[in-house]
Amino acid sequence: MKWKKIAPLMLVSLTVAMSGCGNQAAKPAKQLTDVKVVLDWTPNTNHTGLYVAKDQGYFEKEGLNVQIIGPGEGGADAMIASGAAEFGVSYQESITQGRIQGVPLVSIAAVIQHNTSGFASPVAKNIKSPKDFQGKTYGGWGAPSESAMIDSLMQSEKADPSKVKIVNIGDADYFTAVKRDIDFAWIYYAWTGVDAELRGEPLNMIYLNKYSDKLDYYTPVLATNEKMIKEKPELVKAFMAAAAKGYQFAINKPEDAANILIKAVPDLDKKLVVASQKWLSPRYQDDAPRWGEQKRVVWENYANWMLDHKLLEKNIDVDAAFTNNFLPVNSK
Repeated sequence: MKWKKIAPLMLVSLTVAMSGCGNQAAKPAKQLTDVKVVLDWTPNTNHTGLYVAKDQGYFEKEGLNVQIIGPGEGGADAMIASGAAEFGVSYQESITQGRIQGVPLVSIAAVIQHNTSGFASPVAKNIKSPKDFQGKTYGGWGAPSESAMIDSLMQSEKADPSKVKIVNIGDADYFTAVKRDIDFAWIYYAWTGVDAELRGEPLNMIYLNKYSDKLDYYTPVLATNEKMIKEKPELVKAFMAAAAKGYQFAINKPEDAANILIKAVPDLDKKLVVASQKWLSPRYQDDAPRWGEQKRVVWENYANWMLDHKLLEKNIDVDAAFTNNFLPVNSK
């Protein structure tokens, strides 16, 4: 599942502290730099660390006045690459494709250490492995990577991908679509899978990374652009220091973190947010030495997979696509 989809620069506020005696000199308040962070989709538990960092004052402590915004018509990647938003939420797959086209996106942290996405279907559909995709209807959003992923998994079991019907359901609700139009879809378990548990609608889940190490890629990630890294490295470092603290809070205190997200976005389903946060919190860092850490081999593996499936015209400069340089040494 891909969850869907200004302040003026350098706002300076002055406060005058007046004592009972009235003779103290006025002191300027701390100057904050306005920063925009664009989400990839509607707010959800992938984003909790950002909302925690804002709510708990971590961004402010780093000298930042952060505004969290939704993606525009062109999507989050376009806003990050152009500088319309200094930072945002993206994916390894879209950054990899973008780098080939000269899009200057750079991943600066893995939000989740391992890929929690996969193909989901109601248990009644009896889709237990990729070979069971034969004769079934897949509902997606029209990306070339979808058919390539289905082909890849089915070929690993010597099944025939041509026997899968693929339809574009866009932003249609998963639970409605599988009752009416489709048999299976690509979801993130932390949200749609947990929602299915709460609804009492059990799923068969085929996780991508169970079939190939090359599919254990980073999704989602926090990203910026090359110009920010070159011209404002201290700003990137400050942003990451606060974001890392926010995600560490969500790891250590999932229910408190969930309540912060709900407070910021009250339209969200509270039961779903709390359950999703508890499921996701131990998976943010997982087996990495610190939250956000990215491995070169993960970027290399997925780029090679994309090349193998003709989703890339040539390989990318992996070392230019991501960096760990702005992660704090210890985010706890």
